[in-house]
Order: sequence, then structure tokens, then C-alpha cells
Amino acid sequence: MGKFDGVLFFSDYDDTLYNLQHTVSRENHAAIRYFTQEGGRFSVATGRAHRTFTPQIQKEGLELNAPVVLSNGAAIYDYAADRYLVRTHLCPETPERMTRLCRDFPDLAFEAYHGEDVYVHNPNVVTMKHLERVNVPYTLCPIGEMPAPWNKVIMEQDEPYLRQIQSYILARWGGDYEAIFSNRYLLELTEKGSDKGQMVARVARLLDIAPENLYCIGDNQNDLPMLALSAIPFAPANCADEVRASGARILGHCDQHAVAQAIEILDKRY
Repeated sequence: MGKFDGVLFFSDYDDTLYNLQHTVSRENHAAIRYFTQEGGRFSVATGRAHRTFTPQIQKEGLELNAPVVLSNGAAIYDYAADRYLVRTHLCPETPERMTRLCRDFPDLAFEAYHGEDVYVHNPNVVTMKHLERVNVPYTLCPIGEMPAPWNKVIMEQDEPYLRQIQSYILARWGGDYEAIFSNRYLLELTEKGSDKGQMVARVARLLDIAPENLYCIGDNQNDLPMLALSAIPFAPANCADEVRASGARILGHCDQHAVAQAIEILDKRY
């Protein structure tokens, strides 16, 4: 028996647990180890897909003892059992709609995720930096040649341009999609209802976690749905304005071990 029995803590990955030096700090590792040794369940809810997140487990020595939410809520993966628990797909009309979108917004770049494969249209500087960071191979090809169904789409441009695209998508097809920012330059498309909040809630139910014992930390708009479920919503100091305005409890910067700071708060709470 430990003080954190029945407690579940979900962290966003990039710019929250994973810092700007592209690593998970010793302090965060130590705090997570303490949390889990005391009975807590710890996992990650990330925009990364299975193919782009899985290498991080070995690289960073991640200690996860609950299913992981992937692709901004398009999937739940149980690494202990090595299988998907949930996997959603964008509707069949999506490739044709993306063709129309790119015709109306010709400077748009995007990545389409089909299973373990990544397909790229009209890459720009943001695309190349993102692909370099996640370090996976990809195929550059016309939209009509990209195999479907897609699990998610990542659209890439500057924020004002992407805001126009977000409004365009939601006005025309808002009943089919979640269109949400994972940072200022990445707008992500998943199936309606497939967001971090919905999937974190499913994991909590699976593990029989009471709502008052669920905690989440995240830095960007795509984290807001899960922060809304958190008994104390936590955010690193580098968070987006929308997260700060949501009333999240602001901790130190992701380079200052914000996850460890959150666990320290929980240590005093239990």
C-alpha cells in the first residue's frame, strides 16, 4: 500500500515532461519513480503517434504504468500488453476535403498519419523541423496517392494562417472533427470526440480512478480537454495563453522540472 494508491497522473509530453533540451530531466524521473513506488499510476497524453512516441520510451527510460493516450486522443495504447485499446480514424471524406482545403489555402503543409506511416503534402520549414524532432521516415506524395484511412492530420503554417484554417474546417465540417492546436505552428485534426480529455477519461474509468484522484499537466490548447478533468489542473510556466487563462495552476518552466513540482504538490495533498 502506498500514499498514491488510486491516484492517476497524466502528463503532456513535448514542452511539459520533455524539456526544451529534448530530454526528460533527472528531477522529473526521480519524482515519477517516487510517485509510482507509492502506488500512483503515471502516464503520458501526447500529440505524438505510436511510431513517433515509442522510441522515446527507450531513449528517455520512461517509466509508465498506465495506458498512453496518443495522437492527441486518436488512440490509447497499452505498452504493457503491446496493443491498442482504442484507435479512431478520420472519416472517409477527409482526403477530398484536404484537397479542397489546400486549393483554398495553397501555402498549407500537412502530415497525414496512416497506421505507422507518415505522408507529407507541400512541406515547409515547420514540417521539416517537426519531422526532424520526431525522427521518423515519411513519404512525400500527392494527396490522392496517400492511403486511407488516416488516424490524424497535422497542418503546419504560422498561427494566423492556421487560425483561418481552423475556422474554415469547423464552419464546414465541425461535426466530424476536432481541430486543435498542439503549438502555435501545428493544428491537428482528429475524429470528433477523439481528444485528450475523452481518452484520459476512458483510461481513468478503465483503472477505476475516482474523478477527485485524477491529475493532469499540459502546456497547450490540445491539453485543455484533459486539464478540465483534473482535480488540480497543472501547467508549466511556458504554457500557451489559453492554458493560463483557463485557470490552471502555473508551475515552473518545463526546463525547471514542472512535473516534479506537480508531484511535490500531490505529495503534500495525500
